[in-house]
Amino acid sequence: MHESPGDIAALQELLDRSYSGAGPHLLSIHTPERRLTAEQLAERLTGMVLLTLATVSADGRPLTGPVDGIFYRGAFHFGSSPDSVRLRHIRARPQVSATHLPREEFAVTVHGRAMAVDHRADEGFRATLLEVYVPRYGTEFEEFIDSGPVYARIDAERMFAIAISPS
Repeated sequence: MHESPGDIAALQELLDRSYSGAGPHLLSIHTPERRLTAEQLAERLTGMVLLTLATVSADGRPLTGPVDGIFYRGAFHFGSSPDSVRLRHIRARPQVSATHLPREEFAVTVHGRAMAVDHRADEGFRATLLEVYVPRYGTEFEEFIDSGPVYARIDAERMFAIAISPS
């Protein structure tokens, strides 16, 4: 967990604000006892988690695809190739949605804007990337992240998180 007390407080405010503006259908599923607190969410979202990231094409069509999600300082981050279709969409239209749905009993959905993050300048984020990927890919990963991938953070406007105990 890389969240400070301030990050946790901001995340809880986001979750509370998101649910206060949610519709009746979502609220009938995301009942209060099923909602995760900011602290519970940060504890669950460690390491790399797969996200389905949705971007918007020039003609308004949604386009989804998987990305490695890193939850850092209370926000999802992801990387991509600088020449990817995904980043071309984001540069023109930064609105994105992402869902982490590892199983039926746990889901996180976020809606917001993708904002560029300089992983070379943000020492904490860089250290987190190395912490996650070096055990998986070896020390060559440090050379890889300096070879060209770009990273973005989802500045959330809304976030919903649910955990349902299996019956």
